[in-house]
Amino acid sequence: MKYVLSLLATFLFCATTMAQMTPPRTNKKYTAYNESLNKQKLADIRRLDSIIAAKIQEDDLDDFAMEGDNPADEIYEGAWSTEGVNANRVDYAKVPDSVYIDCSGYVAPIESYITSEFGPRWRRYHYGIDLKVTIGDPVGSAFTGKVRVCRYDRGGYGSYVVVRHSNGLETLYGHLSEIKVIEGQEVRAGQCIGLGGNTGRSTGPHLHFETRFLGNPINPKKFFNFDTGKPLVANYLFTKEQAFDYRSSASAAKYKKGKGKKSSKGSGRYHKVRSGETLSGIAARYGTTVSKLCKVNGISRNAKLRPGQRLRRG
Repeated sequence: MKYVLSLLATFLFCATTMAQMTPPRTNKKYTAYNESLNKQKLADIRRLDSIIAAKIQEDDLDDFAMEGDNPADEIYEGAWSTEGVNANRVDYAKVPDSVYIDCSGYVAPIESYITSEFGPRWRRYHYGIDLKVTIGDPVGSAFTGKVRVCRYDRGGYGSYVVVRHSNGLETLYGHLSEIKVIEGQEVRAGQCIGLGGNTGRSTGPHLHFETRFLGNPINPKKFFNFDTGKPLVANYLFTKEQAFDYRSSASAAKYKKGKGKKSSKGSGRYHKVRSGETLSGIAARYGTTVSKLCKVNGISRNAKLRPGQRLRRG
């Protein structure tokens, strides 16, 4: 028995050795199989390379060239609030006199035409432009950035989104029928952030589009050509005097309508609530925050506003 086992072990050893020493087969079927296998391996390698390349590109796009966690973190000194449009607004006096703003990555939020310009309108100032839309039209982010605010303002912007960009600008998209992003989400230029609509204080379907620097509105036409859908210049030289040239005309318009006058009762410091208005809408109108309105009026954020109610503006 031991002899048989020994012989069997010897046979297996010899067979294995010979198999290792036998040159590879060169018949056509075996060669075709090898070539197919090599092609598959090459395809897998190329696919892996493309995934790595896409990941590298994605990481590059997600790099907002900043030190903190948010776009333009250094410009805004770390301020990042989802409370509303004006939550991080910097006082006009503290805005830099001049700075370059990179507009090269601009993508038109929608291909359309202007229906209402930036400037005085009816009983208040219009701090953006209106672009014609059909309800449901996709609206894209003007630049790569990060969503700071997603809210509904019944008496003003309706459903709106505010995106902050690494060039220091913030863009606002109002009267949307549907919001497609969430607060804190990173978006790319041209990425759909919502659908065109007619929500809030609106007389028809349109996109209310604003550009703001440090929270202060600037006429979007100073940056972009809405006929061509391109930026006017790749590197825009922002100067405070030129960017905010509307301030004097806005003040004059308010004074002419009696809004700039102060009576002995201090009526110029109060706002009379109209039907459908919200605290966030009123705060946006007067360049303040909901928290400040609540504090000076001694009310809570969830307080129900009554038409005709007088609120202290600040």
